[in-house]
Parts: sequence; C-alpha cells; structure tokens
Amino acid sequence: MNINFDLPLDIEQRLRSVEADADFSRDAKEAYLVDLYRQHAITHHQLGKALGLDRFDTDVLLKLHGVELELSLEEFNAEVASLREAMP
Repeated sequence: MNINFDLPLDIEQRLRSVEADADFSRDAKEAYLVDLYRQHAITHHQLGKALGLDRFDTDVLLKLHGVELELSLEEFNAEVASLREAMP
C-alpha cells in the first residue's frame, strides 16, 4: 500500500534545510507504523516485518519512540518458543 500526502512548501523547505539527507518517506512510514502498534492495530512482529527489522531492533525502535513493549500472549509464547529453539 502506498500512502502519499503533501506538506506546505515552507515546511518542506524547513525540513530539507535542517536534514538535507533525511529519508522522509521512511520516517513517515516508521511513525505511522509505530502509531498503529500503539493503537494495537498491528503486532510487534508485523511492525518489525514491515520495517525490515528483527525483534531486537524493533524493541529498540519502540523504546526510541517511547512505546512500552506490550506483547500479546500469542507473541510472548512465540518469543519463548524461539528462545527455546536457540538454546543448545
């Protein structure tokens, strides 16, 4: 799915002057997906998959955005199973 929106020219110019090499599309996508996670509209796994992150990087991202980690019982059980598989 593609989502597009326009910003007023003055905002665009300000953003580009401050962060000329920023990836605004990536930043907007990340912010939107984190917000969906906050609303419980997507899972931790879906958030990471959509952004191409592993579960640890997804945790870091959520912490950077000030989001408390909230795993569902299903996600928690999947994490436990994954850890058990990784143990010798």
